[in-house]
Amino acid sequence: MRFIISLLVTGLVVALASWVIPGVTVAGFGWAILTGLVIGFVNAVVGGILRLFTFPLNWLTFGLVSFIITVLMIMLSDKIMGSKFDVAGFWPAVFFAIVVAIIEMIIGRMGSDSKK
Repeated sequence: MRFIISLLVTGLVVALASWVIPGVTVAGFGWAILTGLVIGFVNAVVGGILRLFTFPLNWLTFGLVSFIITVLMIMLSDKIMGSKFDVAGFWPAVFFAIVVAIIEMIIGRMGSDSKK
């Protein structure tokens, strides 16, 4: 049940971020859920390998390289998803990553407050 709720929240976050950011489009809510899964999978597999190899540089830049890798994984997810998820370039991907992180942080805070 928790996994299904997590999928729906991820879809909502991707849909909201694509609605807010010009240059990012998602074909629908179902595709937003699938986009969230693809971004998460690509970020975990390819992004994890890249973070492993760039650890010293990531450490020197206080995590900036990790953020750039996340943006590149969003752009890779755009290529994988085809026309169902479209990112117009690097800067829309940067803003998409920032908005998704902010929305997930807000939802996470609301979720942790309701558990108390």
